[in-house]
Amino acid sequence: MLISFILIAGAYVLGSIPFALVIGKGIYHIDVRKAGSGNTGTTNVFRVVGKTAGTLVFIGDTFKGFIPVFLAARLAPAGSAALVAVLTAGAAICGHTWSIFLRGRGGKGVAAGGGAIIALMPLIFVIVFAAFWAVLLLSRMVSAASLLAALCFSAAVILSGQPLPYIVFALLGSAVIFYAHRSNIRRLIKGEENRVAFPWNKRRQRRPGDSGPLSGRPGRQE
Repeated sequence: MLISFILIAGAYVLGSIPFALVIGKGIYHIDVRKAGSGNTGTTNVFRVVGKTAGTLVFIGDTFKGFIPVFLAARLAPAGSAALVAVLTAGAAICGHTWSIFLRGRGGKGVAAGGGAIIALMPLIFVIVFAAFWAVLLLSRMVSAASLLAALCFSAAVILSGQPLPYIVFALLGSAVIFYAHRSNIRRLIKGEENRVAFPWNKRRQRRPGDSGPLSGRPGRQE
């Protein structure tokens, strides 16, 4: 019981570490909360600070989800390993989304959730990762890719017959991602969500709202 509590509590604290601020302010002297969308997620770091910083934040946020879940799956009591691993994953995502160091603010939980999925269900992660990039390349909207990847994750977990704790985790995790993206959903419905511009898009005339590799009109994205 004690080891399970330590794993879950530790996952929340680790998930709460705002790598966007650690890297943005510590290395580049830029506070991403005061620029772009004001979000402490990967996309805003790419938009405001640059590719290198964004990549570092993405790696850090992914490992926030992977490390505690990987340890929980191996250190938790055998009879409750699946449940403890899922609760640990949820704690890491909640820490990323509602950070104790940012007074309840944070990112959208996508990167931390991805790290947790790698630790729990690596094959399903590959499917979800492919779905994310397929939608991103077609729509050029990170929010749309994240939302559809969340739906794909829930469907894959259910259809593959995973343990009940994993199914509950998938459904609740997807619900958290949808809630965190509620402002993006409103913009998607209105057709106002900003798009990313890939290198090959620069050769064509830019559409309204395109302004860089991962930039555009202010909007809260992961």
